[in-house]
Amino acid sequence: MTDGRVKALFNRKITLFGLAAVLAALVATSFSGTALAYTADDPAVIYHSWVDQNEDGVIDAADEVADDEGNMALVPAEINAGDNAWMLTSSALVLMMTPAGLAMFYGGIARQKNAVNTMHMVFITTGVIAIQFTLWGYSLAFGPDAGGYGFIGTLDWVGLNNVLHDVPSAAYYGINGPTIPHMTYMVFQMMFAIITPALIVASVAERMKFSAFLIFIVIWATFVYDFAAHWTWQITGADNYGLTPGYCNFGGPGGAAGFGGCVGALDFAGGTVIHITSGWSGLVIALMLGRRLGYGKVPMEPHNVSLVVLGAALLWTGWFGFNAGSAAAAATNATSAFVATQIATGMAAVTWALISWGHTGRPSTVGAASGAVAGLVAITPASGFVSPMSSIIIGILASIVCYAAVAFKNKRKWDDALDTWGVHGIGGLAGALLTGVFAEKRFTPWGDDGLAFGNPQQFIDNAAGAFAALAWSLGITAIIIKIMDAVWPGGIRVTPKEEEVGLDLAQHGERAYVM
Repeated sequence: MTDGRVKALFNRKITLFGLAAVLAALVATSFSGTALAYTADDPAVIYHSWVDQNEDGVIDAADEVADDEGNMALVPAEINAGDNAWMLTSSALVLMMTPAGLAMFYGGIARQKNAVNTMHMVFITTGVIAIQFTLWGYSLAFGPDAGGYGFIGTLDWVGLNNVLHDVPSAAYYGINGPTIPHMTYMVFQMMFAIITPALIVASVAERMKFSAFLIFIVIWATFVYDFAAHWTWQITGADNYGLTPGYCNFGGPGGAAGFGGCVGALDFAGGTVIHITSGWSGLVIALMLGRRLGYGKVPMEPHNVSLVVLGAALLWTGWFGFNAGSAAAAATNATSAFVATQIATGMAAVTWALISWGHTGRPSTVGAASGAVAGLVAITPASGFVSPMSSIIIGILASIVCYAAVAFKNKRKWDDALDTWGVHGIGGLAGALLTGVFAEKRFTPWGDDGLAFGNPQQFIDNAAGAFAALAWSLGITAIIIKIMDAVWPGGIRVTPKEEEVGLDLAQHGERAYVM
């Protein structure tokens, strides 16, 4: 049997295995759902917010009231239409960032012969992780804590079981209280889960097998992203929904939290969970895959600057949903996060352009776009906690450290092809540490003041959370890649011939441009 037929057979087996896994998960999940009239004995009740009719602090049968037909049911906490509309809009904005913004940004930076492959990797991640997050990712990342250690969630919400579309969560809501449906919060977080592994495409670009990438992102999302999201962002009802008496209370809107929250680390919109995990994982993969053929010997400049700028513009626009949406309501801290995002990003774009102008003698257009992304990354964890003036400082510092990181990477000949590590890994780490410096509690009540405002402990807490996520990402990603490369037929890297021809034709049989 020829190598081509072996490869085709293996790819078919992978496809069938993936479909079988999805079907098995669906069969194992209850499709009965929950009735629209919820009673106290419904298993979903404990995870949601209800009107406490007798004001005794306990939701039970005594809180049920008769509806127009005489049926007894609990009364859900009131949903605010404005908050819900903002969160659904934010979800759409964040979704746009991946198959539109990031795909164009990365596709433009890639060489022409690999543009389709690069965009396809980003685009397909949108679908693959949407399913992973629905089936088990949301439960692991945001569900009740398993064991009370703040490390990973249970499977109580697998298949979105017990996640209601018409009742607010008991834990996940904004500073004005539970005003959005639990399922709205879930779909917002789904968009974050989607973009995180998509960011890693920049590190594997132009040399990883497409089939291997599909399996990798499912494993990575489960064992890296879901864990980091749980210990940083997971919040529960009191005492871990009653499962763990004395479970940590970090003072957030819902009360109890994963161990990162208990440590006191602040991450408003994902500097640690998204950018540190993807950026440092990307570095590990780039080093383990090895350099592209001809790296440092043949030109590898971006093939389409127009796509780069358009992609960066879509990312910039979508990032308002990313950061301001993380307020979980159309609240005052959504406004401050929106403003901080714009100011830091603008400052970072200008700073990077000036640095490259001084360094190379020309103001780089791609550099300005990269600077904007660096600013967006760095302001992400700080956005709901910092002032406009602090945002300017963060924007300046983000471009300086990320520009230096890219220069350092190039000098070391680390072939992180599209700079996941230099922009997201370093930018995310800088943003997390700067959040510990410039945070102010006046913007988001469940936050705290940072080092610059008399609280050095916040800087220490943020550093602990950031470096814990960094270490976890490095170790687990290295294990995943090592195992996959050992068991995958021919390894996870494409052959030298395929790499020379280009992955567009070798992997997909398509060209970016047909003249």
